[in-house]
Amino acid sequence: MRASAHHTDSHFEDDSSHHIVYQCNRADNAYFGSILFSAGELIRKYGDDVEVVVACFGPGLHLLGRNPGRPVDAAHQVRAGSLADYGVAFHACGNTMTSLGWGEADLVPYAKIVPIGVDDIMLLQEKGFAYVAW
Repeated sequence: MRASAHHTDSHFEDDSSHHIVYQCNRADNAYFGSILFSAGELIRKYGDDVEVVVACFGPGLHLLGRNPGRPVDAAHQVRAGSLADYGVAFHACGNTMTSLGWGEADLVPYAKIVPIGVDDIMLLQEKGFAYVAW
């Protein structure tokens, strides 16, 4: 049986015991790899009893770009897509998108646009999400 989180957005109607949001704000392949590995390990351990959000803003938004403006290893985008299939939510900062001149079509299909990336993290923390940043 394939593990998956309950949600595909930040409404979380079907609550899990564990909640975590990762800050992703650097365009560095080792950094992306660390976040994606960690998120995957949580899904493997907790299955559908963990809500995982990767909040991408600033240079980290390039992880979610169909044609990233910075070098992003294609394997990281494949891995992120696979994690999204398992229920990991990837949030894209609308402010960063505006500064890059990006629209929804510039993002991978599993990305969810939020108005302000840092605000998204704050609101998730207020809902009880643990916050992780490298």
